[in-house]
Amino acid sequence: MLLKPLVVENIHIAFQSIRSNLLRSVLTILIIAVGISALVGILTAIDSIKNAITADFTRLGANTFSIQSRGMRIQIGNQRYRSKNYSYISYFQAKDFRDQFHFPALVSISTMATNTATVKYESKKSNPNVIVRGVDENYLSTDGYDIESGRNISMQEAFDGTNVALIGAEMVPKMFPKGVDPIGKLLTIGSGKYVVVGTLKSKGSGFGETGDRLVFLPFANVRQYFARPKMNFRISVHPNSAQLMDAATGEAEGVFRNIRKLNILDDSDFIVEKSDNIVNILLENIKYVTMAATIIGVITLLGAAIGLMNILLVTVAERTREIGIRKAIGANSGTIRQQFLIESIIIGQMGGALGIVLGILAGNGISLFIGSAFIIPWNWIIGGVTVCLLVSFASGVIPAVKAAKLDPIEALRYE
Repeated sequence: MLLKPLVVENIHIAFQSIRSNLLRSVLTILIIAVGISALVGILTAIDSIKNAITADFTRLGANTFSIQSRGMRIQIGNQRYRSKNYSYISYFQAKDFRDQFHFPALVSISTMATNTATVKYESKKSNPNVIVRGVDENYLSTDGYDIESGRNISMQEAFDGTNVALIGAEMVPKMFPKGVDPIGKLLTIGSGKYVVVGTLKSKGSGFGETGDRLVFLPFANVRQYFARPKMNFRISVHPNSAQLMDAATGEAEGVFRNIRKLNILDDSDFIVEKSDNIVNILLENIKYVTMAATIIGVITLLGAAIGLMNILLVTVAERTREIGIRKAIGANSGTIRQQFLIESIIIGQMGGALGIVLGILAGNGISLFIGSAFIIPWNWIIGGVTVCLLVSFASGVIPAVKAAKLDPIEALRYE
């Protein structure tokens, strides 16, 4: 029963001591706050960047994989990620795969027509930087596009090569006056004229590329009007469930090996790329930033711990007579030790609370800048409170032990 009033009394004395040494206490709280805010702020910002990266690549088609003749080429720092280039995938191979892949998944085939097209509507003409791609009726689903108005290209149109087109969100205001409905209008692309049957919702930009300055045509039409030797096709597969991703990848590789007439001992002469490959590479490299942020925070907290210990040692020296009086009227060494430990923990937690708030605000400032969602990093908050508790406890042990060991007679003689 005595324990609770004693702890409450020590907390009251700790706050009195903090108020009486306000400048020193505030400086120590600020040092701890800087350390925690550096740790929480940078790690919150990193979480925001991770979310932004994941969202960017989700817009490119989540839970999908593609079969291509050419792999990705990425360089991050001194590390280069490059897949081997293989022979092209022909239209007939892509079509055979679509027909033979009997798996609960959506399959689309597509090919690049050009990325330097000029699009014309009446007297208006675009810059020669429009991406034109030949697609089938499943392409929008496998690559993460949505219809804004109108309709999708049908399967019949895709295989017959009908002169119809889907246009990206960036093309609508550039080509059509305000208030003019693009649906049903006639566009000229190269030597062909195309009826606009649908417009696409904005996909946004990611990693320096736009997903909106484009036109989709039926792939059979692209084969006719943009024909070239060894026209390369891309196969995209979207399993019905994310859990089927690995099974679908294995099945797809087996089916396409048969189509390419490869022997059992032959290496696959094509690339199977999952949509999250680039994400994983980027997130793998971000871990080094996380490590650096952690080291910065730990070093700052180490400085804060030394400062807190120094302040408490000075406090012990200044309050030697007070300690002697408390011991003379019955306080034991354990009570004195508890008093200084509580004071240290209170200062540490005040600094931690301030640092967590500043860190969350700073981290989410980065989140706001890159257009990511507001994040409350509960893991780092709990971690910050725990770290502050450990730092303040470690800082307070030596001053608390020193105060507890003071001889009451010698303490009363002090000054």
